[in-house]
Amino acid sequence: MAKELKNLTKRAENYSAWYNELVVKADLAEQADVRGCMVIKPYGYAIWEKIQQSLDRRFKETGVQNVYFPMLIPKSFLSKEADHVEGFAKECAVVTHYRLKNAADGSGVVVDPEAKLEEELIIRPTSETTIWNTYRKWIHSWRDLPLLCNQWCNVMRWEMRTRLFLRTSEFLWQEGHTAHATREEAEERAKQMIRVYADFVEQEMAIPLVVGVKSETERFAGALDTYTIEAMMQDGKALQSGTSHFLGQNFGKAFDVQFVDQENKLDYAWATSWGVSTRLMGALIMTHSDDNGLVLPPNLAPIQVVIVPIYKGEAEKAAFDEKLGALADSLRKRGLTVKYDNADNKRPGFKFADYELKGVPVRLVMGGRDLQNGTIEVMRRDTLEKETVPMDGIEDRVEAMLQDIQHNIFNKAKAFLDAHIFPCDNYAEFKERVKDGGFFLCPWDGTAETEARIKEDTQATVRCIPFDTDQSNPGTDMVSGKPAVCRAIIARSY
Repeated sequence: MAKELKNLTKRAENYSAWYNELVVKADLAEQADVRGCMVIKPYGYAIWEKIQQSLDRRFKETGVQNVYFPMLIPKSFLSKEADHVEGFAKECAVVTHYRLKNAADGSGVVVDPEAKLEEELIIRPTSETTIWNTYRKWIHSWRDLPLLCNQWCNVMRWEMRTRLFLRTSEFLWQEGHTAHATREEAEERAKQMIRVYADFVEQEMAIPLVVGVKSETERFAGALDTYTIEAMMQDGKALQSGTSHFLGQNFGKAFDVQFVDQENKLDYAWATSWGVSTRLMGALIMTHSDDNGLVLPPNLAPIQVVIVPIYKGEAEKAAFDEKLGALADSLRKRGLTVKYDNADNKRPGFKFADYELKGVPVRLVMGGRDLQNGTIEVMRRDTLEKETVPMDGIEDRVEAMLQDIQHNIFNKAKAFLDAHIFPCDNYAEFKERVKDGGFFLCPWDGTAETEARIKEDTQATVRCIPFDTDQSNPGTDMVSGKPAVCRAIIARSY
């Protein structure tokens, strides 16, 4: 292996260090010059583009259209919905002036004190306020509904403790905002979008999930209900990977978005919002990757197949270029992303280590003897298994292998998730075992007081009340001793 891999911390030694190093060494992202922000490098952004493209198609299939709203929000907008502003007030970055000038002493530029804004502007932490202020102009009649919009953009939430992809002050995301004529329609849309997210994450990212509804304490600020997809990382911690919110009429009333219904009566619009972010990149890395580097699902890999010739001299190189160049073209015609790496500025061993580190699902290698025998070496990244096979039919073999890798890494992650969901009714046992990670399915009395005590004692939180759990007889709360209202997933999280 190349030196880059020898220096990668092992997961068992320090999972956090392994993650931080892998993000940088695999050329996904690096720290920006602005504290708490990141630079997403080309290889990392290529994965994000695939995430975008797949999700965007799914959104549009449900009738959603893309829009774009300004990143600056008047401060007064955030005062109109009390719960919302309380939820985001501590994270807001504020623009107060609109001009710089040269310092009188020639030391550089300073803020011009005469260029103070009449009203401060907030760099968007989320866009409900500015979007619903605009919806007031767009919605007048029930015929204008439903209004189904989404925007791909960046947001700013001033974070004190940051980690690449998982928690940064600025991040990329999409935020959907819909308006409806009835409560039932809005609630169904919120549930529909969490199903869209779950389908994408499981089918394309190969990450198994627990899907459910958040507790009142963990809801989005201003929501009546928040639906969530929770993934389990290899250290047993939860990662909230996407949320969808039923906002009721809170924003309709706050921004006076009224419409004439079919009975010719005025009513306030019902709202949803939903989003996923570049945090999904963190989920992708921590769910599948190993001590050798990234393991990427073929559906999202920027390079699905890399072909590396091992040649001596220009004549042999030309023969490889003809044969393997044709193979690369044949695979591309099947819709695969292929890199033919015949560069002579890096040794084959370095190339192998680099592509392994970057998680390329399938590697094809041909040496001089393979060229004579009509064979090629095939290696799959998920298991690191390799074999030498005939060139005949190699395209079919590669396609089948990519499909198998996609299924295999999902099944591996699903087996891990299933093995680390633990029913637990005893608080002493819970406090001892939660340190080692895992999702604990526990009886909960539904109170914020019990929730707060669990968090204070263990740093674990109620992740969700899962949809697929039988809630007919939840039992007795393990903390308060009161009758439980449900069984909830409780875990430590990122």
